[in-house]
Amino acid sequence: MVVNEKKKRIVIGLEYDGTKYKGFQKQQNTSFTIQGQVEKALSKIADEKVKTVCSGRTDAGVHAYCQVIHFDTDKARKIQSWINGGNSLLSEDIRILWAKKEKEEFHARFSAVSRSYRYILRLSKLPSALAKNRTLWINNKLDIDAMKKSSKFLIGEHDFSSFRGSSCQSKTPFRKIQKITFITDKELVLIDITANAFLLNMVRIIIGTLLLVGKKEIPYSDMKNILEAKDRRLAGKTAPSSGLYFLGPSYPRKFNIPVQNNNLSEL
Repeated sequence: MVVNEKKKRIVIGLEYDGTKYKGFQKQQNTSFTIQGQVEKALSKIADEKVKTVCSGRTDAGVHAYCQVIHFDTDKARKIQSWINGGNSLLSEDIRILWAKKEKEEFHARFSAVSRSYRYILRLSKLPSALAKNRTLWINNKLDIDAMKKSSKFLIGEHDFSSFRGSSCQSKTPFRKIQKITFITDKELVLIDITANAFLLNMVRIIIGTLLLVGKKEIPYSDMKNILEAKDRRLAGKTAPSSGLYFLGPSYPRKFNIPVQNNNLSEL
C-alpha cells in the first residue's frame, strides 16, 4: 500500500461490549456498528474523514478485549489526544485502550499472524441477570474432559467447511487452529481458540458442536467425522454471540504492538 509521505499510520487498540451493536463492520443502512461509531469519533478529532482497517471483524453481539485497527492521517495530534478525545466522543461500551504511531508497512489485518477468541459458558442452576449478554448459560453439567478430547481433532490445518456459516465469503475453507484451551473458574468455563484466521461463525459453530459432546448427545470421537465430512448439517447449532469475545490478534515483535491483559474478570 502506497501512503502519502506526510501521512502517519496510527494504530489503536479497542475494547467493546458488542451487545447493542450490529457487529464491527460499517454498514450502509445503519451507523450503529463499532467501526461506524469509532470512525465518527476519530474523524472529529482529526477534523477529516477517517477510514479504519481492523484486525478481524466481529459479528453482532460479539465483544472484544482488544480489537486492533489502523488508519492514516496527515493531521498532527498527540497520541493522548486520540485516546482521550476519542473516548470522550464514544459511548461507554466502546473504549480506546491505547494508541501509537507505526510504520507504513504495518497493517492491522494482513500483518497479524494469528487471532484468538474466547467463549464463556456459565454452568449454574439459575441464569444470571447481570451476565445474560456476557456468557452462555448452561443449566446442566458438562463433560469437560470429553470436550477437551473432542477439541484435539480440530488442531492443525483443515478444511473447516462443517464449521462455516452459510453466508461466508472466504475463498477457501482451510484454516489452521494452533491451540484450544479450557479454563474453569468456579461456575465459568472459558474456551480459548487461536488460529491463523477464522471463517464466518466458525468459533460459534465449534462451540455448538463441543456442547453436543459435553451434554453427551454425541461421543467425543464424532468431532473427527464431522470435520472430515465437510458438511455444515452435521455440526452443532451456532452458539449465541453473547458468550463470544475477540481476545485480539498477534503480530511480529518488530511492530511492538501492546498485548492486552486477557485475565478473567468478574462477570
